[in-house]
Amino acid sequence: MKIAIIGASAGIGAETVKAALKRGHLIKGLSRNITSLPEHKSLTKITGTALSADDLKKAIAGTDAVIVTVGTKKKKGTTLFSNLAKTLSMVTSELDYKGPVIIVTGFGTGESARYLTFFLRLVINLFLKDQYKDKTRLEEIIAESPMNWEFVKPGMLTNGPLTSNYKAISNLFKGVKINKISRADVADYLIKEAEQPRYLHHHVALTVA
Repeated sequence: MKIAIIGASAGIGAETVKAALKRGHLIKGLSRNITSLPEHKSLTKITGTALSADDLKKAIAGTDAVIVTVGTKKKKGTTLFSNLAKTLSMVTSELDYKGPVIIVTGFGTGESARYLTFFLRLVINLFLKDQYKDKTRLEEIIAESPMNWEFVKPGMLTNGPLTSNYKAISNLFKGVKINKISRADVADYLIKEAEQPRYLHHHVALTVA
């Protein structure tokens, strides 16, 4: 299948590109800096930004699924995620896009904030408060759109290897434990979910089993 990966050059995005190519998919990878992406006959590299409607349209048009793994190092006052949501909503509407749009946000956005441990709540409030606030706004904007969205909320990320020993939780409950998970495992989930979506219109927490 054809998959667009938005934010393809680093972190979860880079791992998702690797996983998708390994599974034989055709990939369109969008990033501001594509130099770290591999040379591969099944990978079309697109230099651009997720905030540009033209760049997004170029990446998404003709694909069967979209995976969004955009991140930022800016901790204070960012509006990257909410602006991305507005642009993505406009582009998918113009394209009349019906495929799954799987978006990585983070455990601690929206209603999932109620289930954070004391330690994670402290970390987010001290260092990532503005990011998570804007990611929550992204979720609100996308949820109001007609696109076939899914929000994926991994626990704390590691650079560990692929284990495939993870679980997706779509209904949070008191005492739920969302543990560390490798970027490789998150990427594995994203690709398999793009292939066979199970949780469209759900918020899915991702953790090691």
